[in-house]
Amino acid sequence: MTAIEVVRHPRARRMKLSIDNATGQVRLTLPPRVALAEVLRLIEANRRWIAGKVASLPLPRPIRPGGYLPFNGNEMMLDWQPDLPRRPELDVAGKRLSVGGPFEGLAARVERWMRGEALRLLTEETDHYARKAGCPVEAVRVGDPKGRWGSCSSRSRIAYSWRLVMAPEWVRRAVVAHEVAHLVHLNHSPAFHRLHRQLLGCEPAPAKAWLAVHGPALYWVGRDR
Repeated sequence: MTAIEVVRHPRARRMKLSIDNATGQVRLTLPPRVALAEVLRLIEANRRWIAGKVASLPLPRPIRPGGYLPFNGNEMMLDWQPDLPRRPELDVAGKRLSVGGPFEGLAARVERWMRGEALRLLTEETDHYARKAGCPVEAVRVGDPKGRWGSCSSRSRIAYSWRLVMAPEWVRRAVVAHEVAHLVHLNHSPAFHRLHRQLLGCEPAPAKAWLAVHGPALYWVGRDR
């Protein structure tokens, strides 16, 4: 049986089962007071639903020699040979990443390279849209949040998920334009949406739909299970 995280929430009015597609964690949210027997009945009644959801999770994509990793909308083959330079190098077609050094630490080296490329690309694209919007950016950074692809603070600091570097460029740019629009409008008002479309130069809905369908799989890159 899949492990279930049980959370009691003071404002919950009913029991709720959910699964996080980014982590695979099954969560049961409970009101402050609920009988154990009722909880067990809910779990038993939803056993098949839980099994189906777990089975439909994205497959793990470990970072291994000869394996393929998504990068900038392409599938990039990892070519590891011990005598190659330790620093990863991507070929001009963007289809082969060559890297050397000891096998130990290979996955960490590749992920550091991908994070560095994410920061470089996202910084360049943020600066591009910020110039179009006529507003300064205090700082750009990347991390690995599980709940959002980007965020913008009232201090003009923008943070992104480094995993956006694996998505197609047009998807990544839609996220960047979204966050830059928040430099002007820290809300989701009609004015914000107009500016988002103006900066991007097209409708952002297709990029949002792409992330809804394919985004969860990006969180499983680098995982063995």
